[in-house]
Amino acid sequence: MPFRIIISLLITTFLMVGCTQPAVNLVTSKHNMKLTSLAFEHEEKLPQKYTCDGLGVNPPLTISDVPVDTQSLALIMEDPDAPSGLFVHWLVWNLDPKLTEIKEDGLPAGAEEGTTSYGKSGYGLPCPPSGSHHYVFRLYALDIMLDLSSSDDKRDLERAMAGHILDQAELVGVYR
Repeated sequence: MPFRIIISLLITTFLMVGCTQPAVNLVTSKHNMKLTSLAFEHEEKLPQKYTCDGLGVNPPLTISDVPVDTQSLALIMEDPDAPSGLFVHWLVWNLDPKLTEIKEDGLPAGAEEGTTSYGKSGYGLPCPPSGSHHYVFRLYALDIMLDLSSSDDKRDLERAMAGHILDQAELVGVYR
């Protein structure tokens, strides 16, 4: 067989094998943790009450199917549609893994909050300057408790969580 055909077959085989490999998943999950809200459905309108046009309190969130070996939960709420780039609205960690809900306008006992894009801790009100924005709530099940302070931001939280994520869930609310 001519050398060019052999090389061509080897390259084609290599490319086919490379393309059929599964994508790397950073979450090694065998679970199906869920994050929902009684106030809005996934990908539906975030009620005005939870924005700068309303009371400006956090929405109620319901947590279920947390992996058994979870030591703590962490929550990140962000707006990927912000004009200046990703905008972090809320950072919460060391949530009790037995927790089944975060109440409206509430922070569960023992939970800690980090610094948002507003430059302070706490729930940062969604207040899009124009158009529809997606507010993404991501819940992470972790195999550790986190040693962070209220001055820590999303990068610090993500660094601390790296290699410790057991599962994650996502809920998206849209506001205009």
